[in-house]
Amino acid sequence: MNRAGELYACLYAKEFPAQAVLRLRPELREQPVVVIEGEPPLQTVCSFNAKARYLGIVRGMTRVELDTFSPLIVLPRSRTEEVSTHAVMLECAGAFSPRVEDRSDGSAFLCVIDIAGTEKLLGPPEVLARKLLRRVQVLGVSASVAISRNIYTALSYVRGSSSRIAFIASGNEGPALAPLPLKVLDISSEHAETFGLWGIRTLGAVAALPEKELISRIGQEGRRLRQLARGELPHHFVPYEAKFELEERMELDTPVEELERLLFVVNVMLEQLIFRVTARVLALASVTITLSLEGNAVHTRTVRPALPTNDRPLWLKLLQLDLEAHPTQAAIVAVTLTAEPGSTSKVQLGLFSPQLPEPMRLDVTLARIRALVGDECVGSPVLRDTNQPDGFRVEPFKVPSVHSSSSVTVSSSAAMRQLRPPERVSVTLRDRQPTSFVFRDCRYEVEHVYGPWLAEGDWWNRQTWALEQWDLIGRSSAPSGESTMLCCCLVRDPKEQSWQVVTLYD
Repeated sequence: MNRAGELYACLYAKEFPAQAVLRLRPELREQPVVVIEGEPPLQTVCSFNAKARYLGIVRGMTRVELDTFSPLIVLPRSRTEEVSTHAVMLECAGAFSPRVEDRSDGSAFLCVIDIAGTEKLLGPPEVLARKLLRRVQVLGVSASVAISRNIYTALSYVRGSSSRIAFIASGNEGPALAPLPLKVLDISSEHAETFGLWGIRTLGAVAALPEKELISRIGQEGRRLRQLARGELPHHFVPYEAKFELEERMELDTPVEELERLLFVVNVMLEQLIFRVTARVLALASVTITLSLEGNAVHTRTVRPALPTNDRPLWLKLLQLDLEAHPTQAAIVAVTLTAEPGSTSKVQLGLFSPQLPEPMRLDVTLARIRALVGDECVGSPVLRDTNQPDGFRVEPFKVPSVHSSSSVTVSSSAAMRQLRPPERVSVTLRDRQPTSFVFRDCRYEVEHVYGPWLAEGDWWNRQTWALEQWDLIGRSSAPSGESTMLCCCLVRDPKEQSWQVVTLYD
């Protein structure tokens, strides 16, 4: 029985291990490819593409049997790439409805999408199916869709039919399922053998069996199979709650040492990440590349531009510059890209704000400078929470998101000129206070002295420091009788017993 208002779309991708491996290897899709699993020399075929099927490849073939076929590309099964592709497919299905139920197994991807009530937003079921397959095709996966008001009808039909898009009208479930083989029901081997002895090969033959006699022979499972074959079995929908995680992983066929070969792989992975994040009207804010190296070592780098962007050439260039500045120490065997999404909003500055450089060009320029001088020397200076002179750290440059509208306060404080580096001076003391000093080959007599101000910090580690700070007003006398006044700040380091001029006051 079908409840009014129900409508389900089943998304099915067969030969999933092979499709997961080929998704990030588009150059191999037009060639016969076989995926094997197991430990050598007992490896057997677990999946293959259509080109390999035309050559006569079947599941269970050994590696020795595969050597008789030519040309043929043999790849190992990658569980990590299957997990990544599986998550991407569920994410794609979730873009059409928040209610998605995962029904996948190890050999195929299968999910059910509750599309009831989506006609006004996404169009009729056939239009929705075409949109869904178009998006899945961009992901690099070949799939088919079946739509029905009975969830099991859609599940059975999509696994047994060769149609890429099928819509089973209400009341036509039984006739649509009748020619399909029994294997679409995931029937047990015991019941399959029983039906085989009875001469039953299709769902139509199962649906025609008398219900009471069937139950009396194989129990309540017979009633369930008959309802499945007739498209009448009810179902309690259990939606899958997917997490939005931007991650792509690829295990390389052979270890890679050249950066150009690595960037070719990264380019395809970036394309997938950008497509996924664009579907949610977002942009990539940062990309972390994790390289698994020979010897179980891991090399991780993170690139974060000034603004979130979906410019793939820009991301590729930034990753290239970063990896050139921080090369790996061994060959690469696997690549993982993890991204953080960000807003695509634009930055609007004030009418009289200075013009900022184009963010994309700025990112490339900063990356090139970092490669020359180091990461710690490029960015924006930020004051540290310390009393130590020149205490600051460098943080990555960020374009301001909002324009500050606070009014500018005009102060009458004297201008201060910091000397970098500080200049050493000779100081004469009396009663432990400066009375005169020699600065830039000129002797100054101190007229007014203020201080000392004592400061120290980091006494709990090896970077401990202590300073005495004095503000002085000195006057020099020239042979001509002219005098020059100097206002400055002197600092004494008790450890080194040295005096330095660090600041000049106007």
